Amino acid sequence: MAKNTICLWYDKDAEAAARFYAETFPDSAVGAVRRAPSDYPSGKAGDVLTVEFTVAGVPCLGLNGGPAFQHDEAFSFQIATDDQAETDRYWNAIVGNGGQESACGWCKDRWGVSWQITPRALTDAMAAGGEEARRVFEAMMTMTKIDIAAIEAARRG
Repeated sequence: MAKNTICLWYDKDAEAAARFYAETFPDSAVGAVRRAPSDYPSGKAGDVLTVEFTVAGVPCLGLNGGPAFQHDEAFSFQIATDDQAETDRYWNAIVGNGGQESACGWCKDRWGVSWQITPRALTDAMAAGGEEARRVFEAMMTMTKIDIAAIEAARRG
């Protein structure tokens, strides 16, 4: 296990979530699946307790801790994309698998984990600053999934 690992609390579906992430994002994998050695408040001996996995190279640990805590937008994975096809692929995988759209390139997967599917065209345009960044920002604020062509048009003015 890595020195620093993100721990994500799930009700009972940590393994399903980890497998979905591994199938969806490159440089992602499911590692060790650990089972509870005895009964615990939200499960029984032998149930999956933790799952080690990586998401786009980031080490994570999924913990099946029960319904006590829910995910919210205070934590999100931000996935940088190179073109509209990649943006669409990740967005559609998350939203189309029981997730939900939000605003400005954000969406949630079916487990409640927030994702920012962020084209590099958007971050590059925002980094330009000034009037160009203002136009791009205003265009982005009207979007759910980011439309790169619209971002580039706003950047040009």
